[in-house]
Amino acid sequence: MADIEARPTDERSDAVERAASSVPGLPDDWPLQATNRIVGTVDQVKLKTSGPAIGIARTAVYGIIAGILGIMALILLLILVVRGLNELFGDEVWITYFALGGLFSIAGAVCWWKRPRKAAG
Repeated sequence: MADIEARPTDERSDAVERAASSVPGLPDDWPLQATNRIVGTVDQVKLKTSGPAIGIARTAVYGIIAGILGIMALILLLILVVRGLNELFGDEVWITYFALGGLFSIAGAVCWWKRPRKAAG
């Protein structure tokens, strides 16, 4: 009984294939050509829209990671400098604080002088 039901379906699909391939004025492989054209168009749209977005997202992620790692490196460098100066001067910790305070004050003054004149009053 399964063979009887399968035959009409096979015959219908064969008839549809014959009808589709025998459209006057179209080549025999027109379904394949149409599919390839649609897939190619969709791929081009995807490349032009999501390609730049993916590049921007990657740049943002790598930039954030680099920024976080840079801040961590600066903090560790500052800790290294403070500990190194404390070892150098021994019990005279105030010299370390005085030297680093002067260094940061000079750096802040240089940044203040280089600011745009209308940035702060």
